[in-house]
Amino acid sequence: MGSEDQESIVEIWTDGGCKPNPGPGGWAAILKFKGNVKELSGGETDTTNNRMELTAAAEALSVLKRPCVVKLHTDSEYLKNGITRWHQGWVRKNWRSSTGDPVKNMDLWKRILEAAKPHQIEWLWVKGHSGDPMNDRADELATAAREGLKGA
Repeated sequence: MGSEDQESIVEIWTDGGCKPNPGPGGWAAILKFKGNVKELSGGETDTTNNRMELTAAAEALSVLKRPCVVKLHTDSEYLKNGITRWHQGWVRKNWRSSTGDPVKNMDLWKRILEAAKPHQIEWLWVKGHSGDPMNDRADELATAAREGLKGA
């Protein structure tokens, strides 16, 4: 891959969390393109850790204005596995899990799939709290968004 190709890639780091889970939560996404960095974050008063992880990815992808080549880094195995392995089966089974129950967080999974359609995305899992500076920054932003709910 040449340097031109590398420059046209949008890199995204996402994170989300709740304390307690379920409870107040925060999400964050960092987008990096051609040296420019954009940080997004938000929170919800009553949510779950998984919903915040999914919201971060959905929000990040929804800000892309044209089809992009994306490397999306997440420390959520739930997000990575859901989008790379499980969703085909869910769709085939009309959004039912392997046990026949409706898929949890179906609204957010559908939102991510729709937002992902125009893009070529590589979903990359990164170990949380392992010294990856961009993952650590996303965690800080998500935590700040969650903690900011208390003052609202």
